[in-house]
Amino acid sequence: MPSTPRPLRKLGFLTIGLFDAADPARGHESTLQIIELGERLGFDSAWVRHRHLQYGISSPVAVLAAASQRTRRIELGTAVIPLGWENPLRLAEDLATVDLLSGGRLNPGVSVGPPMHYDQVKEALYPDTADAEDFSYERVRRLLDLVRGKPATDFSGVEGFEVFSDVVQPHSAGLGRRLWYGGGSLGSARWAGEHGMNFLTSSVVKAEDPDAEPDFAAIQLALIKEFRAHHPDGEAARVSQGLVVIPTDSASPEQRARYEAYAARRLPRTAAPQGPARLLFAPDLVGTSAEIAERLRADAAFREVDEVAFALPFTFEHEDYVQILTDMATKLGPALGWHPAG
Repeated sequence: MPSTPRPLRKLGFLTIGLFDAADPARGHESTLQIIELGERLGFDSAWVRHRHLQYGISSPVAVLAAASQRTRRIELGTAVIPLGWENPLRLAEDLATVDLLSGGRLNPGVSVGPPMHYDQVKEALYPDTADAEDFSYERVRRLLDLVRGKPATDFSGVEGFEVFSDVVQPHSAGLGRRLWYGGGSLGSARWAGEHGMNFLTSSVVKAEDPDAEPDFAAIQLALIKEFRAHHPDGEAARVSQGLVVIPTDSASPEQRARYEAYAARRLPRTAAPQGPARLLFAPDLVGTSAEIAERLRADAAFREVDEVAFALPFTFEHEDYVQILTDMATKLGPALGWHPAG
């Protein structure tokens, strides 16, 4: 345990934004209302997940553009945009536009790697270049350079009545410092640190050493230390932890039973690394705010961060999210030393 534990400075939440295929507008409206609620409760940030060809938010930048016009203070983030689906130049334009519309509140989180189920989607996504696409960290570097104002072309100036820029327009000056990398491996943590990004660590990490006892908190702590060891800001480099946290202080007996059943169904996957990638999942934290706060204080990785984006469970109802967020802001956050934003 660090001699001086970090007080919790920023409290955020993450939602997947599920919707019914028969009424997708209702699900998107629910997500926007949840973000508005988060601002009223004093949360520092609201984050949305990214899902393609599923019943979740496929265009988080568009959703956050809408959220930017319905809120005034809360930071808005993506956790995360998989860059395998994106053109970095076009994404840089969209991110800068929404950042300006929000008044500088956007926190884009990204990751790399081939798109999920790539063999099934590549003909639709990249019909002419599927085998030539680069899904390495180079894709992130391109986005970083473009957002940070490096030239995208060697052409600029006036042509007839048109004026051309050699850098992405619009340019949002502070956005380059608010880019996050979502990673679960030591290589990702190191790369993000070396390139001056912020680091998102979630409820999934890679148990890369097959000979070591899989310990989620210990692995996550190693990622945080690796990131900060390679970041220009060192110990001051920003890290956000994103565990699934379900406080039950004001929950009804029926809600508590459903929450506990949800966590129990997901618990077996936390016992050992899963699949060829050896993914290790953290247990969901369900209980009163006092109980959850005690478990978090005992978590080696949590003690190293001063901001979190607690993940809302995937499949709950709008009213459940209202209850969970309210308890987070009024019970759990204060129990961890956090104070709501004004």
